[in-house]
Amino acid sequence: MKALWNNKVIAQAPKEDLIYIEGNWYFPPDSVKKDYLQKSPTPYTCPWKGVCQYFNVGESGDYSQDSAWCYPSPNKSAIEIVKKDFSNYVAFYRDVSVEE
Repeated sequence: MKALWNNKVIAQAPKEDLIYIEGNWYFPPDSVKKDYLQKSPTPYTCPWKGVCQYFNVGESGDYSQDSAWCYPSPNKSAIEIVKKDFSNYVAFYRDVSVEE
């Protein structure tokens, strides 16, 4: 599967390596091109997954605000529910499309 922003592949991994949580595909950290991610100051804490880190997605001053996120240290109970450690796995939305 791949994540596309402005027709550029910014993440790519086999589907079996991704984790599907609440309607979103989470890409393994090493499959994401980090130079397209810029940490966002937007705060969010999910009631069951824990503290979230948002990212603006883009390059050269052209960014889609808060179009990616991850959970650097998800709650232990969330890992038990998902049945896999999804620490730092990255999900996308808004201006990023995910396709097979």
